[in-house]
Amino acid sequence: MHAICISDVHGNEVNFRKLCGYIRQYLPEAVFIAGDILPNYYVTDPEEFIKDFLKPLFTDLKEELKQNYPDIYLIPGNDDAAVSCEYFELLETKELLYFVNKKVIKKDEYTVIGYPYIPPTPFLLKDWEKYDISRFVPRDTVSPEDGIRSIEIPANIKKYGTIKDDLDELSEDINDFSNTICLFHSPPVETNLDKIYANNINGDKRILSVGSYAIRKFIEKKQPLITFHGHIHESSDISGKWDDFIGGTYCVNAAHSGNELAVTVFDTDDLGKTKRILL
Repeated sequence: MHAICISDVHGNEVNFRKLCGYIRQYLPEAVFIAGDILPNYYVTDPEEFIKDFLKPLFTDLKEELKQNYPDIYLIPGNDDAAVSCEYFELLETKELLYFVNKKVIKKDEYTVIGYPYIPPTPFLLKDWEKYDISRFVPRDTVSPEDGIRSIEIPANIKKYGTIKDDLDELSEDINDFSNTICLFHSPPVETNLDKIYANNINGDKRILSVGSYAIRKFIEKKQPLITFHGHIHESSDISGKWDDFIGGTYCVNAAHSGNELAVTVFDTDDLGKTKRILL
């Protein structure tokens, strides 16, 4: 399968149009979008952006490409307020995309897992934050039990829910991961994909790993074919690489720190030829 992945567009309309232009020219069979799709929640209404921009954009593309319209798999990211889910689901009812938020979808010979949650951060919007493998809160971050939510959830889920437990439940009915593609927003910890400078937090120049232990352990144990991640835009600049391996699983950071649209181009039959281009 010839496919592409992007992440962390953050409502940049120019980059969404670049994406559609790329699809028109190269006709990938599938497109994976690893979260942080929308503009700032405190500035732009998610309903307005999805209904007035994304819906007509993808509708026009589908009408033009017809049978060549790709399967689009999409998850939210930590900057995409949970109130946006119903509007993404609207796009799914129009057969414009697959909203794989906390879902497993089997399509032809491939299984796609979508999971949006990230470990605690300093940011205040907590719709897609959970404790990782325990109730540990890293220094200078805000607990998932605090902060702001666009949709309220039960207190026991805030307090006791973990990424680890979610992934165990999400994957329990999958017996063979060799053709599984995972779409995560958080990167796995201690990889090329999860690096930040500590001065982003407390003023020094150390390099920190801020990815998920649960996601890393999941990849180590299950060994899916390929995993896509976003969230940490600057990690590729710091580590010098936008990809990594965990065992035999190929892991990709689809986020990018510049203004360009980063497009990861890959073929499931030959992952060794995966490349990233900037548009």
